[in-house]
Amino acid sequence: MERRAFRMNGFAVLVGLVVLGAVLAAAGWAAAGAPTLVGAAIVWGAIAFVASTGFVVVNPNEAKVVQFFGRYIGSVNDPGLLWVLPFTNKRRITLRVRNFETAKLKVNDADGNPVEIAAVVVYKVIDTATAAFSVDDYEEYVAIQSEAAVRHLATSHPYDSHEEGRTSLRDGAEVAAELTTELLDRTRLAGVEVLEARITHLAYAPEIAQAMLVRQQAAQVVAARTQIVSGAVGMVQLALNKLAEEDVVELDEERKAQMVSNLLVVLCGDRATQPVVNTGSLYG
Repeated sequence: MERRAFRMNGFAVLVGLVVLGAVLAAAGWAAAGAPTLVGAAIVWGAIAFVASTGFVVVNPNEAKVVQFFGRYIGSVNDPGLLWVLPFTNKRRITLRVRNFETAKLKVNDADGNPVEIAAVVVYKVIDTATAAFSVDDYEEYVAIQSEAAVRHLATSHPYDSHEEGRTSLRDGAEVAAELTTELLDRTRLAGVEVLEARITHLAYAPEIAQAMLVRQQAAQVVAARTQIVSGAVGMVQLALNKLAEEDVVELDEERKAQMVSNLLVVLCGDRATQPVVNTGSLYG
Protein backbone atom coordinates (compact mmCIF):
# COMPACT_ATOMS: atom_id res chain seq x y z
CA MET A 1 0.00 0.00 0.00
CA GLU A 2 1.09 3.57 -0.59
CA ARG A 3 2.80 5.38 2.29
CA ARG A 4 4.61 8.69 2.69
CA ALA A 5 8.36 8.64 2.25
CA PHE A 6 10.75 10.64 4.40
CA ARG A 7 11.33 14.01 2.75
CA MET A 8 12.88 17.39 3.51
CA ASN A 9 12.77 20.76 1.81
CA GLY A 10 15.40 20.67 -0.91
CA PHE A 11 16.33 24.33 -0.59
CA ALA A 12 16.91 23.92 3.15
CA VAL A 13 19.29 21.02 2.45
CA LEU A 14 21.16 23.13 -0.11
CA VAL A 15 21.56 25.93 2.40
CA GLY A 16 22.75 23.39 4.97
CA LEU A 17 25.40 22.07 2.56
CA VAL A 18 26.66 25.59 1.88
CA VAL A 19 26.86 26.37 5.60
CA LEU A 20 28.60 23.05 6.26
CA GLY A 21 31.15 23.80 3.57
CA ALA A 22 31.86 27.24 5.03
CA VAL A 23 32.26 25.80 8.54
CA LEU A 24 34.63 23.06 7.35
CA ALA A 25 36.69 25.56 5.38
CA ALA A 26 36.98 27.94 8.31
CA ALA A 27 37.89 25.13 10.72
CA GLY A 28 40.50 23.69 8.36
CA TRP A 29 42.13 27.04 7.71
CA ALA A 30 42.25 27.91 11.40
CA ALA A 31 43.66 24.51 12.38
CA ALA A 32 46.61 24.02 10.04
CA GLY A 33 46.29 26.26 6.99
CA ALA A 34 46.13 25.05 3.41
CA PRO A 35 46.79 21.29 3.86
CA THR A 36 43.88 20.88 6.27
CA LEU A 37 41.73 23.07 4.04
CA VAL A 38 42.22 20.59 1.18
CA GLY A 39 41.18 17.73 3.44
CA ALA A 40 38.10 19.66 4.57
CA ALA A 41 37.20 20.30 0.93
CA ILE A 42 37.48 16.57 0.16
CA VAL A 43 35.24 15.72 3.11
CA TRP A 44 32.68 18.34 2.10
CA GLY A 45 32.76 17.12 -1.50
CA ALA A 46 32.06 13.54 -0.41
CA ILE A 47 29.17 14.69 1.79
CA ALA A 48 27.80 16.88 -1.00
CA PHE A 49 28.00 14.00 -3.50
CA VAL A 50 26.10 11.65 -1.21
CA ALA A 51 23.51 14.31 -0.40
CA SER A 52 23.02 15.21 -4.07
CA THR A 53 21.67 11.72 -4.84
CA GLY A 54 18.69 12.48 -2.60
CA PHE A 55 17.40 15.55 -4.44
CA VAL A 56 14.19 15.12 -6.44
CA VAL A 57 11.90 17.52 -8.31
CA VAL A 58 8.18 16.74 -8.15
CA ASN A 59 5.78 18.45 -10.55
CA PRO A 60 2.12 19.24 -9.73
CA ASN A 61 -0.18 16.20 -10.02
CA GLU A 62 2.82 13.92 -10.02
CA ALA A 63 4.34 11.48 -7.54
CA LYS A 64 7.70 9.80 -7.15
CA VAL A 65 7.88 6.22 -5.89
CA VAL A 66 11.06 5.93 -3.82
CA GLN A 67 13.03 2.67 -3.58
CA PHE A 68 16.18 2.05 -1.58
CA PHE A 69 18.11 -0.78 -3.27
CA GLY A 70 14.87 -2.43 -4.39
CA ARG A 71 12.93 -1.86 -1.19
CA TYR A 72 9.88 0.41 -1.34
CA ILE A 73 10.23 3.10 1.33
CA GLY A 74 7.39 5.41 0.36
CA SER A 75 6.00 7.90 -2.17
CA VAL A 76 6.49 11.65 -2.52
CA ASN A 77 3.71 13.76 -4.03
CA ASP A 78 4.45 17.25 -2.64
CA PRO A 79 5.35 19.51 -5.59
CA GLY A 80 8.69 21.30 -5.52
CA LEU A 81 12.36 20.56 -4.80
CA LEU A 82 12.59 17.88 -2.09
CA TRP A 83 15.29 15.77 -0.52
CA VAL A 84 14.82 12.10 0.32
CA LEU A 85 17.23 9.39 1.40
CA PRO A 86 20.42 9.25 -0.71
CA PHE A 87 21.11 6.46 -3.21
CA THR A 88 17.41 5.86 -3.81
CA ASN A 89 15.64 5.22 -7.08
CA LYS A 90 12.74 7.58 -7.88
CA ARG A 91 10.09 6.38 -10.32
CA ARG A 92 7.68 8.92 -11.78
CA ILE A 93 3.94 8.22 -11.60
CA THR A 94 1.50 10.78 -12.99
CA LEU A 95 -1.62 11.57 -10.95
CA ARG A 96 -3.33 13.49 -13.73
CA VAL A 97 -6.72 12.44 -15.06
CA ARG A 98 -6.14 10.49 -18.25
CA ASN A 99 -8.37 9.15 -20.99
CA PHE A 100 -8.08 6.95 -24.02
CA GLU A 101 -10.39 5.43 -26.60
CA THR A 102 -10.41 1.74 -27.30
CA ALA A 103 -10.09 0.43 -30.81
CA LYS A 104 -13.26 -0.42 -32.75
CA LEU A 105 -13.99 -3.99 -31.70
CA LYS A 106 -16.06 -6.39 -33.78
CA VAL A 107 -18.08 -8.71 -31.53
CA ASN A 108 -21.40 -10.50 -31.49
CA ASP A 109 -24.13 -9.00 -29.32
CA ALA A 110 -26.48 -10.99 -27.09
CA ASP A 111 -28.65 -11.87 -30.13
CA GLY A 112 -25.66 -13.07 -32.16
CA ASN A 113 -25.52 -10.06 -34.48
CA PRO A 114 -22.01 -8.80 -35.32
CA VAL A 115 -21.55 -5.21 -34.15
CA GLU A 116 -18.72 -2.69 -34.02
CA ILE A 117 -18.21 -1.00 -30.66
CA ALA A 118 -15.68 1.35 -29.05
CA ALA A 119 -15.55 3.22 -25.74
CA VAL A 120 -13.66 6.07 -24.07
CA VAL A 121 -12.31 5.49 -20.55
CA VAL A 122 -11.37 8.26 -18.09
CA TYR A 123 -9.16 7.22 -15.17
CA LYS A 124 -6.44 8.30 -12.73
CA VAL A 125 -3.95 6.66 -10.36
CA ILE A 126 -5.01 6.71 -6.71
CA ASP A 127 -2.37 4.36 -5.23
CA THR A 128 1.14 4.90 -6.60
CA ALA A 129 2.66 1.87 -4.88
CA THR A 130 0.05 -0.50 -6.29
CA ALA A 131 0.36 1.05 -9.76
CA ALA A 132 4.14 0.68 -9.66
CA PHE A 133 4.51 -2.81 -8.24
CA SER A 134 1.26 -4.79 -8.69
CA VAL A 135 1.35 -4.83 -12.51
CA ASP A 136 4.09 -4.52 -15.12
CA ASP A 137 2.57 -1.46 -16.82
CA TYR A 138 -0.59 0.04 -15.38
CA GLU A 139 -1.39 1.96 -18.60
CA GLU A 140 -1.27 -1.20 -20.71
CA TYR A 141 -3.19 -3.07 -18.01
CA VAL A 142 -6.01 -0.51 -18.08
CA ALA A 143 -6.13 -0.59 -21.88
CA ILE A 144 -6.38 -4.40 -22.05
CA GLN A 145 -8.96 -4.60 -19.27
CA SER A 146 -11.02 -1.88 -20.94
CA GLU A 147 -11.19 -3.83 -24.19
CA ALA A 148 -12.14 -6.97 -22.28
CA ALA A 149 -14.90 -5.11 -20.42
CA VAL A 150 -16.27 -3.63 -23.65
CA ARG A 151 -16.34 -7.09 -25.27
CA HIS A 152 -18.16 -8.53 -22.25
CA LEU A 153 -20.66 -5.67 -22.30
CA ALA A 154 -21.38 -6.14 -26.00
CA THR A 155 -22.04 -9.87 -25.60
CA SER A 156 -24.33 -9.30 -22.61
CA HIS A 157 -26.83 -6.96 -24.31
CA PRO A 158 -28.49 -6.79 -27.74
CA TYR A 159 -27.94 -3.89 -30.11
CA ASP A 160 -31.69 -3.24 -30.15
CA SER A 161 -34.08 -4.40 -27.45
CA HIS A 162 -37.42 -5.66 -28.74
CA GLU A 163 -38.65 -6.64 -25.27
CA GLU A 164 -39.98 -4.38 -22.54
CA GLY A 165 -37.51 -3.91 -19.68
CA ARG A 166 -34.50 -5.37 -21.51
CA THR A 167 -31.42 -3.14 -21.69
CA SER A 168 -29.85 -2.63 -25.11
CA LEU A 169 -26.46 -1.26 -26.10
CA ARG A 170 -28.22 1.90 -27.28
CA ASP A 171 -29.35 2.75 -23.73
CA GLY A 172 -26.45 5.14 -23.14
CA ALA A 173 -26.80 5.98 -19.44
CA GLU A 174 -27.46 2.42 -18.24
CA VAL A 175 -24.72 0.92 -20.40
CA ALA A 176 -22.19 3.57 -19.31
CA ALA A 177 -22.94 2.95 -15.63
CA GLU A 178 -22.55 -0.81 -16.07
CA LEU A 179 -19.28 -0.43 -17.98
CA THR A 180 -17.87 1.97 -15.37
CA THR A 181 -18.75 -0.39 -12.51
CA GLU A 182 -17.12 -3.35 -14.24
CA LEU A 183 -13.95 -1.39 -15.00
CA LEU A 184 -13.74 -0.22 -11.38
CA ASP A 185 -13.59 -3.85 -10.28
CA ARG A 186 -11.11 -4.84 -12.99
CA THR A 187 -8.63 -1.97 -12.47
CA ARG A 188 -8.59 -1.82 -8.66
CA LEU A 189 -5.69 -4.29 -8.69
CA ALA A 190 -3.56 -1.71 -10.53
CA GLY A 191 -4.22 1.16 -8.11
CA VAL A 192 -6.37 2.93 -10.70
CA GLU A 193 -9.81 4.52 -10.34
CA VAL A 194 -12.05 4.69 -13.40
CA LEU A 195 -13.99 7.95 -13.32
CA GLU A 196 -16.15 7.42 -16.40
CA ALA A 197 -16.58 5.05 -19.31
CA ARG A 198 -18.90 5.67 -22.26
CA ILE A 199 -19.65 4.10 -25.61
CA THR A 200 -18.33 6.32 -28.42
CA HIS A 201 -19.04 4.12 -31.44
CA LEU A 202 -21.81 1.59 -31.97
CA ALA A 203 -22.93 0.18 -35.30
CA TYR A 204 -23.83 -3.05 -36.98
CA ALA A 205 -21.00 -4.73 -38.86
CA PRO A 206 -20.89 -3.74 -42.57
CA GLU A 207 -21.98 -7.18 -43.79
CA ILE A 208 -25.39 -6.94 -42.05
CA ALA A 209 -25.81 -3.18 -41.78
CA GLN A 210 -28.12 -2.90 -44.81
CA ALA A 211 -30.35 -5.77 -43.71
CA MET A 212 -30.60 -4.39 -40.20
CA LEU A 213 -31.45 -0.95 -41.57
CA VAL A 214 -34.40 -2.46 -43.45
CA ARG A 215 -35.43 -4.26 -40.26
CA GLN A 216 -35.28 -1.05 -38.24
CA GLN A 217 -37.30 0.79 -40.86
CA ALA A 218 -39.92 -1.96 -40.85
CA ALA A 219 -40.12 -1.85 -37.06
CA GLN A 220 -40.61 1.92 -37.14
CA VAL A 221 -43.32 1.62 -39.81
CA VAL A 222 -45.16 -0.99 -37.73
CA ALA A 223 -44.88 1.18 -34.61
CA ALA A 224 -46.17 4.23 -36.49
CA ARG A 225 -49.04 2.27 -38.03
CA THR A 226 -49.99 0.90 -34.62
CA GLN A 227 -50.21 4.40 -33.21
CA ILE A 228 -52.18 5.66 -36.22
CA VAL A 229 -54.72 2.83 -36.00
CA SER A 230 -55.12 3.35 -32.26
CA GLY A 231 -55.79 7.05 -32.78
CA ALA A 232 -58.14 6.41 -35.69
CA VAL A 233 -60.27 3.98 -33.67
CA GLY A 234 -60.57 6.56 -30.92
CA MET A 235 -61.60 9.26 -33.37
CA VAL A 236 -64.23 6.99 -34.96
CA GLN A 237 -65.62 6.13 -31.53
CA LEU A 238 -65.74 9.81 -30.66
CA ALA A 239 -67.54 10.67 -33.89
CA LEU A 240 -70.20 7.96 -33.43
CA ASN A 241 -70.81 8.96 -29.82
CA LYS A 242 -71.09 12.63 -30.79
CA LEU A 243 -73.59 11.86 -33.55
CA ALA A 244 -75.69 9.84 -31.14
CA GLU A 245 -75.59 12.50 -28.42
CA GLU A 246 -76.50 15.36 -30.73
CA ASP A 247 -79.15 13.22 -32.49
CA VAL A 248 -77.85 14.46 -35.82
CA VAL A 249 -78.70 11.31 -37.72
CA GLU A 250 -79.89 7.85 -36.85
CA LEU A 251 -77.73 5.09 -38.26
CA ASP A 252 -78.60 1.44 -38.45
CA GLU A 253 -75.91 -1.22 -38.00
CA GLU A 254 -75.20 -1.53 -41.72
CA ARG A 255 -74.75 2.24 -42.24
CA LYS A 256 -72.74 2.49 -39.02
CA ALA A 257 -70.37 -0.22 -40.24
CA GLN A 258 -70.03 1.54 -43.60
CA MET A 259 -69.29 4.84 -41.85
CA VAL A 260 -66.64 3.20 -39.64
CA SER A 261 -65.01 1.66 -42.70
CA ASN A 262 -64.94 4.98 -44.56
CA LEU A 263 -63.54 6.88 -41.57
CA LEU A 264 -60.79 4.30 -41.01
CA VAL A 265 -59.81 4.47 -44.67
CA VAL A 266 -59.62 8.27 -44.46
CA LEU A 267 -57.69 8.37 -41.17
CA CYS A 268 -55.27 5.51 -41.87
CA GLY A 269 -54.54 6.20 -45.53
CA ASP A 270 -51.06 7.18 -46.76
CA ARG A 271 -52.38 9.89 -49.05
CA ALA A 272 -54.92 12.66 -48.75
CA THR A 273 -58.44 11.55 -49.59
CA GLN A 274 -60.29 12.81 -52.66
CA PRO A 275 -63.96 13.36 -51.71
CA VAL A 276 -66.70 12.28 -54.13
CA VAL A 277 -69.90 14.28 -53.80
CA ASN A 278 -73.14 12.51 -54.68
CA THR A 279 -75.41 15.09 -56.35
CA GLY A 280 -78.25 12.65 -56.95
CA SER A 281 -79.53 10.86 -60.01
CA LEU A 282 -80.19 12.77 -63.26
CA TYR A 283 -83.48 10.93 -63.66
CA GLY A 284 -84.87 11.54 -60.19
